[in-house]
Amino acid sequence: MKLSARNALNGKVIEIVKGQIVAKVKVDVSGQTVTSVISNEAVDDLALKIGDDVQAIIKSSEVIIAK
Repeated sequence: MKLSARNALNGKVIEIVKGQIVAKVKVDVSGQTVTSVISNEAVDDLALKIGDDVQAIIKSSEVIIAK
């Protein structure tokens, strides 16, 4: 699979919380948690489950730095 996004973080699914329409998926990336909100349909299509190895792919026009 080729993507235009260049920020791909390898991680492991640690939590999936489905709502009525969307799900919150938490991914452990080297001890840090990345959270994504995706459709329930996407969770089902990907057959996501706790412990799956995944990539969190970030596509953004801006990255904000705070100190």
